[in-house]
Amino acid sequence: MIRNALPADVPVIHRMIEDLAEYEKALHEVRATPEHLREALFGARPAAYAHIAENDEGETVGFALWFLNFSTWRGVHGIYLEDLYVRPEARGGGHGKALLTELARICVERGYERLEWSVLNWNKPSIDFYEALGARPQDEWTVYRLTDGALATLGAGGTGTGRV
Repeated sequence: MIRNALPADVPVIHRMIEDLAEYEKALHEVRATPEHLREALFGARPAAYAHIAENDEGETVGFALWFLNFSTWRGVHGIYLEDLYVRPEARGGGHGKALLTELARICVERGYERLEWSVLNWNKPSIDFYEALGARPQDEWTVYRLTDGALATLGAGGTGTGRV
């Protein structure tokens, strides 16, 4: 079963984010706290949304956390899937597909024209799963990211280390 996340789900979502980060060899990068998630998902101005996958016993076995993006070329919103995670013991049970199906349903219902996400190049099981659903890599694009010191430097009017 797939359902909208509730405030009571925040601790389990946070734990699964840590589990996902550990799988991606980046647990040391997780700074988000349950309080951050509660504010982002359920605060006065929610910036993100989440869905929960439950097994037949009603136990949480996965989640999808997403937010809206916007295509200037298409002139409409889309969904950017930040995290999709299914606990290892529940994989193969259709929960990941059900979560993606729900997000695709939301896109179609609301007239959104894209459902996008990123996947690590080495994560072959996930790549195979996504491609089996009809998703295709956008390999002509490279993702760039500013964080930490570089973000602070540029935000303060600095130029970073390269020529501009």
